[in-house]
Amino acid sequence: MDLEQLRKFCLSKPGAVETFPFDPVTLVLKVGGKMFALISLDESPLRINLKADPNDNEILRQQFPAIIPGYHMNKRHWNTVILDSSLPDELILDQIDISYGIVFASLPRKIRDAINQQ
Repeated sequence: MDLEQLRKFCLSKPGAVETFPFDPVTLVLKVGGKMFALISLDESPLRINLKADPNDNEILRQQFPAIIPGYHMNKRHWNTVILDSSLPDELILDQIDISYGIVFASLPRKIRDAINQQ
């Protein structure tokens, strides 16, 4: 999976926007003003930070060496997924869906309703 595929999939989510709030090499994808994915553009292989359920994070980290505690993030709630071709694309896309879903569900209802009406 390459950068353009990642960007396209993330931006296909309702209300998703991209920004560079930290530096020019960390692409941040947000919904409702909250981050659901961060992509390190200067890493090779690419790395993406994604939010997930803390219990699932432990299982994923044990099962897949390319999934590690979230770099510069709350390590209980975030994973860094290393895109080194060892993970199936479906797993990466599922993790993006989960991250987006967790963040979207945490938004105030008024914001969720506005996004759903777009």
